[in-house]
Amino acid sequence: MPDMSPQSMKATEHPGMSGMDHGLMQGMDHGSAQGMDHGSMSGMTMGPMQGGSPPPDARNPDYSAGVGYGPAGGIHDAMDDNAPNAMLLIDQLEAFHGKDGNGQQWDIQGWYGNDYDKLWLRTEGERSAGSLEEGDIEAFWNHTVATFWSTQLGVRSEAGEGPNRQWAAFGIQGLAPYWFELEATAYIGPSGRTAARFRAEYELLFTQRLILQPEFEANAYGKDDPARRLGSGLSDVSLGLRLRYEFNRQFAPYVGVVWARRFGGTADFAREQGRGLFDRQWVAGFRIWF
Repeated sequence: MPDMSPQSMKATEHPGMSGMDHGLMQGMDHGSAQGMDHGSMSGMTMGPMQGGSPPPDARNPDYSAGVGYGPAGGIHDAMDDNAPNAMLLIDQLEAFHGKDGNGQQWDIQGWYGNDYDKLWLRTEGERSAGSLEEGDIEAFWNHTVATFWSTQLGVRSEAGEGPNRQWAAFGIQGLAPYWFELEATAYIGPSGRTAARFRAEYELLFTQRLILQPEFEANAYGKDDPARRLGSGLSDVSLGLRLRYEFNRQFAPYVGVVWARRFGGTADFAREQGRGLFDRQWVAGFRIWF
């Protein structure tokens, strides 16, 4: 805005007035001016431009206009980082058909907590020929350390063919640039056993409902475990492609294909059982979350 100080106004007042057409001013209708209601003008109250008390019907200080927030508790509750929340995600619940046989697989996880600390539960496994081939349950304390990234510390219990194994687990998970979901976990067990797992996922949206989800997973072990038919080093890798259609955000059936490859000592144990090193599975299932 221009300088509106008294000095500037005084400096510009007379030049502006001198430039006016006095003849035009003389041609003004003085009668119309005399017809103005001076009584009404004298009754006007010239209050200050700012300050003073607001009128009785002014808007509420919180701009709610008397409208309640409803059962959600308001925007402040929604923005509260310490407010506890919960989620259950059945990411994969599917049937598969492959060269090594048919069966069912699952991958389920859930958490409860706030934006900084959560109790995180996860389970995955495979069932074939009417019996449990392999399965595990993990429980973590999940702590946020950076935007989109958190550390996990907890335990893992394995079941299935062979003896059950117990592990201490620690890892990191988060959202990498270009929206890749990454997860890396290390495990330490009795008798000097160690293991590691790496997983990466991505969601490619063809439409808002049709989504292709590639998934890559690799597992490695520090020493041979003949009782569970696992060899040291890189044990296996898998690459899956699942195409789902979201009827709504909470329910989506899908179909897909998974390629799996065994390596090292794990491949040797598979040969002894007459199983191939490479397997391709066709899968169909659904994804649901609450």
